[in-house]
Amino acid sequence: MRRRDLIAFVGAASVLASFASAQQPKMPTIGVLVVGSPASERFWRLFQQDMRELGYIEGRNVRYEFRSDAGQTSRLSSLAEELVRLKVDLIVAWFTPAALAARQATHQIPIVMALVGNPVETGLVASVAQPGGNITGMAAIGAELAGKLVDVVRQLIPAAQRIAALANVPDPFSKPFLQRVESDGAAAGVMINPVMIHSSTELDAAFSALDHEAPDALIVQPSLPIRRVAELAVRYRIPAMSFVREFADQGGLLSYGSDEADAYRKAATYVDKILKGAKPADLPVQQPTKFELVINLKTAKAIGLTVPQSFLLRADEVIE
Repeated sequence: MRRRDLIAFVGAASVLASFASAQQPKMPTIGVLVVGSPASERFWRLFQQDMRELGYIEGRNVRYEFRSDAGQTSRLSSLAEELVRLKVDLIVAWFTPAALAARQATHQIPIVMALVGNPVETGLVASVAQPGGNITGMAAIGAELAGKLVDVVRQLIPAAQRIAALANVPDPFSKPFLQRVESDGAAAGVMINPVMIHSSTELDAAFSALDHEAPDALIVQPSLPIRRVAELAVRYRIPAMSFVREFADQGGLLSYGSDEADAYRKAATYVDKILKGAKPADLPVQQPTKFELVINLKTAKAIGLTVPQSFLLRADEVIE
């Protein structure tokens, strides 16, 4: 091949390569920000599975940037800012502190909530029907479920008179969580003892203090390190419950809450719609419609609690 023809061939090949590259769709990058806990591991596994079912295969047509605070909520702000610097196309936030950190970091990048408690009360969205701004997704019926657990305690332990509520103070959701537990407790004639946790390092001391006047039951805010809480509750023989499924899986007595698998599937659907051009402000926030009661019978036996057969029959799942 003559030199002139070779130069022309190389030039044409370069143009064709540039054209082919221009035709390649940009691979979206999804930032995922979570509060570190065993429950977040389940979310991450199920969410990726749901995304695959929608046709998003990591490395082929989607890229993930996963960030966990590893149990230190003070790290969430810097992690959210890091995702913004990476110029992700969208941020998925699991639990209220993560969503608040993401919102503080950006008002432009779309944010999809994955089970975030009381997003209107915490100021994340203007309303459920018209969220406005750059945030939408799945709201957890958190505070209402916290109150419902007061009723669950009374059904499981009819003689219960004192219930402790373990609150994660750095999580803004702790305020509506405690308000609902206290109001439902007052309506039921039950004394509620708020236990304020500012750091996971305070958990051992908190349970040691509870042991001096042990409550009949314990309601746990789910953004706390639930595995450790479950272990301590068994050690001190306290019937403990929360409204995330993973609490019962990790050794807590029971959980009553939304069907998380269904909620994560819907969160993935929000991501799909936004990546295809929908605006978060135009997508109403959804609330869970499916709920499940899970009882850990091994834990009940370990703490010496007899669960009535009628209560077991109501359970969606019994861990034996």
